[in-house]
Amino acid sequence: MKHVLGGALALLMALPVMAAELGDDGLHKQPWMRDTFKDLREDLAEANAEGKRLVLFFEQRGCIYCDKMHKEVFSDAVVSDYIGDTYFVVQLNLHGDIEVTDFDGETLSEKDMARKWRVMFTPNIVFLPEEVSEGQNALEASVAVMPGAFGKGTTLDMFTWVAEKRYLLDGEEDFQRYHARMIQQRSNGSTD
Repeated sequence: MKHVLGGALALLMALPVMAAELGDDGLHKQPWMRDTFKDLREDLAEANAEGKRLVLFFEQRGCIYCDKMHKEVFSDAVVSDYIGDTYFVVQLNLHGDIEVTDFDGETLSEKDMARKWRVMFTPNIVFLPEEVSEGQNALEASVAVMPGAFGKGTTLDMFTWVAEKRYLLDGEEDFQRYHARMIQQRSNGSTD
């Protein structure tokens, strides 16, 4: 009996996380996405208070790449747990009308903020530092931007590279070199 239960537990642990549900806005919703007032100064303070990094996810209704990212990447428990444990995620709608207050104090709709930050497609993930200088907007302050949907390995590598503040290493190991090293360490040559 013990062997059967152990096998069942192993099977359950190997199963992917449930796929994200679609919200009323047509965007995928993950349990680690935060519903905030979208004042980035407040969101950054809350992220810092929790010991997490603030990250912005731009998505849009009907985005096939967003769908692929949620179903194939964020459904992986390792990726999903890492993001949930490490990041304070604020989702923004590329065509949305909800007001967003930028770090520089400017308040615009999501779609106008996307234009201000030059976001032209989805998904687009913007990683922010723990501190933003006065007068900077989110694009100016960002430490990395992940434009597009990538596989599990690339996605996890980017989130890890930012969380470990490797962007501060002064050219020692940019993301591409870090990612190549991680592929080698996985020993299978796979980006996943």
